[in-house]
Amino acid sequence: MTEPVPAGPALRERVSQRLSALAVHTLPTQDRRRAAVALAITEEGPGADIDGLPRHPHWSTAPALLLTRRALTLRNHAGQWALPGGRMDADETPEEAALREMAEEVGLMLDPGSVLGRLDDYATRSGFVITPVVVWAGAAQQAQGDPAEVASIHRIPLQEFLRTDAPLLNQVRGAEHPVLRMPVGDRWIAAPTAAFLYQFREVCLLDRPTRVVHFDQPAFAWR
Repeated sequence: MTEPVPAGPALRERVSQRLSALAVHTLPTQDRRRAAVALAITEEGPGADIDGLPRHPHWSTAPALLLTRRALTLRNHAGQWALPGGRMDADETPEEAALREMAEEVGLMLDPGSVLGRLDDYATRSGFVITPVVVWAGAAQQAQGDPAEVASIHRIPLQEFLRTDAPLLNQVRGAEHPVLRMPVGDRWIAAPTAAFLYQFREVCLLDRPTRVVHFDQPAFAWR
């Protein structure tokens, strides 16, 4: 049985140390655009609001990651699971872009000291090289989604990513490598978001230097 994930300063120190020890793999841009996403460690609060996960009568301080469902009005990837993030401006670092997108999408104003490190770059079928940035968001009680970009905000307990049935792998026509999905409650999240969640689990929670760049995405995420 998996040991419970620690909370508070002990978790922050553990994640920071493990990210510092990771030899991050970066990818050339080539003809792709650069983007960054934030894996924001926060508190579970009232729960994730997802079928199969508990709701709490009081605020839970158990550690969680903050995920969103994209607004249905967006041109690309409407309604899909996502991490706060987006295209990098020409003069931005991935860390700066991730913090800016956190502020714009979910209203969290975090300073550079909240950044704990990076995971590996991931190239998407839709033409981006995405850099995942792990940040410490504290309780994040003021989080509120921008309705133009975010349909809902969800706090997924870190313990959920340690399920024994994760990750889910399957082959699809036209893909050389397996498609990766991460189960959450009674649902699942697809790559590229699932790739970041899986590497976060492996590196930050289990101290395994696992790589995910080779995992593919389902056909609906290719556009």
